[in-house]
Amino acid sequence: MNKKVNTLLFILGATLFNILVTLLSFILLSVLFVTFLMPILPEAAVNVAFSLFFIAAIAIAFIVYRVVLNKITNKIKFEDYFDPILRGRRPPPKRKSD
Repeated sequence: MNKKVNTLLFILGATLFNILVTLLSFILLSVLFVTFLMPILPEAAVNVAFSLFFIAAIAIAFIVYRVVLNKITNKIKFEDYFDPILRGRRPPPKRKSD
């Protein structure tokens, strides 16, 4: 496989991993919320607390994703296997002086 295919497969895999971690953290926090907090919270606070748990699930997924990605980047030289997604700007063309 060439670098472009490796890059595409890595992006797809990383996206699927991120979605999976987000879903798992949301399900885990939802179960904890319904089991422990929902019975003791007043009804008015349940919607607010559930919204905060949703945001916390996204934050947890982001942190897990960054930790895993950092471990991968420490083990693999990305330049050897992946094509850069965003390339640096080209230098401007030189003008002829009159």
